Amino acid sequence: MAELIISTKKIQNNIKYLSAYFKSKDIHWSLVTKVFSGDKEFLKNVLVDNVIKNIDSVGDSRLTSLKNLKEVNPNMRTIYIKPPAKMYADDIIKYADISLNSSLTTIKALNESAKKANKIHQVIIMVELGELREGIKRTELMFFYEKVFQLSNIDIIGIGSNLGCMYGVEPTYDKLLQLSLYKELISAKFNKDLKYVSGGTSITLPLVENGTIPKDINHFRVGEAIFFGVSPLENKQFKDLAIDAFEFTANIIELEEKKIVPDGIISEANIGHSAVFNKQDVTQTTTKAILDFGLLDVDQKDIEFLDTELEYVGITSDMIVIDIGENKNKEGQKKYKIGDKIHFKPNYMAVARLLNSKFIEKKYV
Repeated sequence: MAELIISTKKIQNNIKYLSAYFKSKDIHWSLVTKVFSGDKEFLKNVLVDNVIKNIDSVGDSRLTSLKNLKEVNPNMRTIYIKPPAKMYADDIIKYADISLNSSLTTIKALNESAKKANKIHQVIIMVELGELREGIKRTELMFFYEKVFQLSNIDIIGIGSNLGCMYGVEPTYDKLLQLSLYKELISAKFNKDLKYVSGGTSITLPLVENGTIPKDINHFRVGEAIFFGVSPLENKQFKDLAIDAFEFTANIIELEEKKIVPDGIISEANIGHSAVFNKQDVTQTTTKAILDFGLLDVDQKDIEFLDTELEYVGITSDMIVIDIGENKNKEGQKKYKIGDKIHFKPNYMAVARLLNSKFIEKKYV
C-alpha cells in the first residue's frame, strides 16, 4: 500500500518556531489544521499541550474536525474559519469558541443557539477587500456592526479579511491598511475595542518579515506555513521552517520494458482524456513501472518525484504508470526492481487528498 509519511517532530518544531516569531511581533495566531481533516491520530500526536500553549486557537473549516479537536482536548480553544451555515448554529456553538462570519442572519441564529447553551460566542466579522470570497461589503460595515453589537450572547472580538485564496489578490500594505482603518472607525463610532484585526495568513508572512504590514494587523490564521514551511506568496521557505514534513511513497507493482506508443486506435480513456505521442516514438521502448495508487488518491500534478530522472506517463483511478528510462544507475547496475518504493514530495492539496484516502497508509514518525 502506498504511504504518506508525516514527521511529527518537524511540524511541532514549526509550530513552536512560528509561535516565538509571532510573540516577538506582538501578533496572535490561530493554527489552521484543515489539511488533516480532523484526523484524531494527528491531533493526539502533534497538538500536545507544550506545543500549542502559545497558540491563540486551533481552527478548521469542518464541523466534524472541530468536534474531534474538542474530543481530544476539551480545553482547546477552537475557531471555525469559514462563515457557518445557519442550520448548524447549534453545532457551531457546541464545538467552536470563535467563528468567522459575514451573514447577519447567521449571527442572529448563533446568538439564539448561544442563549440556549448559556454561552457567549465570539465572532470575527469578515470584510470583502477584493478577493470576492467571504466578506460583507464595505458600504454596509457600520450598519452591520451596529446590529451585531446589540446581540446579547455574541461577543464581537474583531474584524478580518481573506486575501490570496481564490483569485490570488495579494495582501498588500494598502489592502491591509483598509482593514486597520475600518477597525478604527468602528471603535470610534461604537466605543468598542476590537481585540483582533485578522488580516494575516501564510501568504502574509513576508510582509511581517519586511516590516510592511500595518501595526494594527495583530491576528494571523496559519496552516500552510506550519505544515509546508513556505509562504504561498512566493512559494519560498519562510525563515527556518521545515519544508519536508511530508513524504509520499508508492510501491512498484510491475516493471517491464514496453513500447512508448500504445498499439491500436486511441480514443477517450476511461478517465476522459487521450494521450498525445510523437510519431518518431512508434518503434521505441522504455522501462515502465506501475505504482499502487491512482487518481482517486491524489492528482499526479500535486506530487513531485524526488528522483528527477523519472517521468510521469499516465494515470487511472487506482494505478499510475511512470517512465524510468533505461533503469540503470551511474554504475550501470539495475536501479529499480519489483517491490521497490518510489518517493514523492507532495504539496498542500496532495497531502489533503492523501489524508482523506482510505487506500493510503498514514505513518507518523
